Order: sequence, then structure tokens, then C-alpha cells
Amino acid sequence: MTVLKSILLFVVAAVFEIGGAWLVWQGVREHKGWLWIGLGVIALGVYGFVATLQPDANFGRILAAYGGVFVAGSLLWAMVMDGFRPDRYDTIGASVCLIGVAVIMYAPR
Repeated sequence: MTVLKSILLFVVAAVFEIGGAWLVWQGVREHKGWLWIGLGVIALGVYGFVATLQPDANFGRILAAYGGVFVAGSLLWAMVMDGFRPDRYDTIGASVCLIGVAVIMYAPR
């Protein structure tokens, strides 16, 4: 159950961080305004809180592993929200990152 909880928290954190960054991007780069930017800043703050809920207490390990989740999640977000189509190297790179997440977080210690 701890692994499932951890994975779920990574997904929730990814939605808030990637979504927050995307909202800021939209507000600034696509000229959608301060409301989008403000919502993005709030979402980024929520991400920081969600990350603290991970069962593992090691900040460095959580943040390092989350980096891999962020890579894969960013490509998925871009596919859904922006119509981006990753090539095989994007897919291979994201897969390598997720394997790294599994090793960092869930290898027996």
C-alpha cells in the first residue's frame, strides 16, 4: 500500500507542478493574463505541499525521483494539452527516467 500511495502522490504532485508551470507559461507567453499566472503560482505552491506527503522522509531522494516523474509527466501533459507528439527518443528518455524513479524509490534497502 505504501508504494501505491507514493505513486499516487507523485501523480498528484506532477499535475500541480506541471499544471502550474503550464498556467504561468500560458499567462506570460500566450498573453492570457495575471489570473492564469496567479493560478499557476498557487498550483506550484500546492505541488510543494503534496511532495511533503511522500512516505519516504528523505527530501533529496523524493526530489530526485520526482525529476523522473516530471520528465514523463511533462511529455504526457504536452500531448494532452498542446497536441505535442513525442518521438521515439522522447519516449525512450521518459522510460529511462521512470526506471530511475523505480530504482531510487522502491529498490529494497
